[in-house]
Amino acid sequence: MSVEQPLWRALTGYRVLTMAYAIALFGYDHDEYARPLGAAAYLAVLAVWTLATVGRVSSAERCTLRFLLADLTVAVAGILLTPVVDTAERIAAGGPTLPSIWTAGAVLGFALKGGWRWAAVVSAVVGAANLIERGTPAQDTVHNVLLVWIASVAIGYVVEVARASERTLARALEVDAATRERERLARDIHDSVLQVLAMVQRRGAEIGGEAAELGRMAGEQEVALRTLVAGGLVPAARRSPEQVSRGGGPRPGQDGAPAAGGGDGAPAPAGPSAGPSAGASTGAADGSRDLRTLLAACANSRVSFAEPGAPVLLETRAAEELAAAVGAALDNVDRHAGADARAWILLEDEPGEVIVTVRDDGPGIPEGRLADAEREGRLGVALSIRGRLRELGGSAELLSVPGQGTEVELRIPRTARGSESR
Repeated sequence: MSVEQPLWRALTGYRVLTMAYAIALFGYDHDEYARPLGAAAYLAVLAVWTLATVGRVSSAERCTLRFLLADLTVAVAGILLTPVVDTAERIAAGGPTLPSIWTAGAVLGFALKGGWRWAAVVSAVVGAANLIERGTPAQDTVHNVLLVWIASVAIGYVVEVARASERTLARALEVDAATRERERLARDIHDSVLQVLAMVQRRGAEIGGEAAELGRMAGEQEVALRTLVAGGLVPAARRSPEQVSRGGGPRPGQDGAPAAGGGDGAPAPAGPSAGPSAGASTGAADGSRDLRTLLAACANSRVSFAEPGAPVLLETRAAEELAAAVGAALDNVDRHAGADARAWILLEDEPGEVIVTVRDDGPGIPEGRLADAEREGRLGVALSIRGRLRELGGSAELLSVPGQGTEVELRIPRTARGSESR
């Protein structure tokens, strides 16, 4: 909702209440007016105008400049008409004008519509009309004029700041949405295209001949795509000639962390990273999926899976994204922990959150390796694991001790944001 919309609603109420106040003042002192019928006629016009235009001050779009000028005309006319219908004694004693404080509503309308500059000009016009009505710059008149001027300028300035803040917030939300979509696409590319290209590069080098040339070309495309996905984090000038000639980076098994969640590369033909099957589970009637069934597809001779006895139901997209993050962690075990490494998956169903722990018995991650991999554009942990959990409102914690393996703990709340559109 617009920040200024409540101000327009407040102005609508202000106009109606101050109209009633002006009529009440006249009703209380009507016998003291020199021409009470003239005053009553103006107040009748004021009441009809106020009630008929209630909808015009409900928003900035409906409150046009033409209407604001007409509103100001009604206010100024009432001020200038006061000496005609009231006595000189009452005016000299500081008696109220016919519209009384209803006049401030006309000034505030300009402040909300056009900001503090419009408010300053219009309040000066109203102030001049009050001075003409009084005939002399009396202290109370000057006080009231300055009060209206300062208040209207301040409100106009606040409205301008609110509008600028709204624009900034809207832009920030657009950037955030674009960033989230970019990260989602980057994860999908990382989990599919980049891994295939890396595998083609590796297998081509192993086979030799024409396959080696094909592998070299796949490696070059992998580097170009990784740079694009990483947002230009790995400029060509920073890559060595050896990296360019063999496809832009260390070979799989050398560039990332040697444990779960370490880096990126080609998936091994077999091993822990079998990954959850997309069709491993059917959705429940309420659109949820049993996370146990998705993760059970990861289990094999090298991966052990421990699960609760009851179904662990999550919204479909949240369950699939969490299972994909587990698959990415197992991919890294497969690539970096060695052919003989074993992995364990533990699924815990807590009252407020779901926890999945992936642990391996590999050599662990050298200190600083994750940061180096991210700078090189190899974003397995940053995107495929942490990025997924961040979008679900959860977190991914990685603990590794050299020589003692790596543990990745994935947590998502029960109210995971899985229902957001992709």
